[in-house]
Amino acid sequence: MTGSSRGIGLATARVLAAEGCRTVLCARGRAGLEAALAELRADGAEAVAVEADLTTAEGVDHLIAEARAAFGPVDILINNLGGSRGPHSWEASDADWEAVLGLNVWPAMRASRAVIPEMIARGRGCIVFVASIYGRESGGAMAYNAAKAAEIALARQLARQLGPRGLRVNAVAPGPILIPGNTWDRRQRADPVGMEAFVAAEIPRGRIGRPEEVANVIAFLCSEPASLVNGACVSVDGGQSRSPI
Repeated sequence: MTGSSRGIGLATARVLAAEGCRTVLCARGRAGLEAALAELRADGAEAVAVEADLTTAEGVDHLIAEARAAFGPVDILINNLGGSRGPHSWEASDADWEAVLGLNVWPAMRASRAVIPEMIARGRGCIVFVASIYGRESGGAMAYNAAKAAEIALARQLARQLGPRGLRVNAVAPGPILIPGNTWDRRQRADPVGMEAFVAAEIPRGRIGRPEEVANVIAFLCSEPASLVNGACVSVDGGQSRSPI
């Protein structure tokens, strides 16, 4: 599981571990990674942590090798790493675009490409891309918008290619999720009145989401009850998004 020392990634690790999955955490920050690992193990989970920079091909290779060494072939891959950089407009530079694609698209594609052959060999496997509602429709920073749209497109294409081989590939599209220290947390603390107005105007459910609410949907997509769900992109946004598809 990429990007899993905090937020949606860690929440997903908790849910999958509770369902009996052996879990591999990965992040760049050692301290956060060790804290997350200690939490999972304290709850009885079989888990390991891999420190790696997944914006590099070498980092992805290291993660997959360590996962196999710990638990054997990979059955479930959650592509959660992501983020945004630079201006939100057309003024974003080449370096900004490269950074955003390097945070979102390349790690997800490289990790998927690494585990697909072993999944095909066993005739089973699940891959989930953690995208964004701003991959389903326009909004947010331009480069981020494009990168998340690319992730959703990758999930759909892989689903069509791999479905006949026994694999399932899906995406989730979270809306605003409150995580300590993230953009929504900072906005909430800096301008609570403005955030209240934003929520009232934009989110019919009436509140910002929690990481575990996304994690529960991811876990469902990886489960047997979701056996016919392939190539889907499930919004987890309290009704914020406006796309009819």
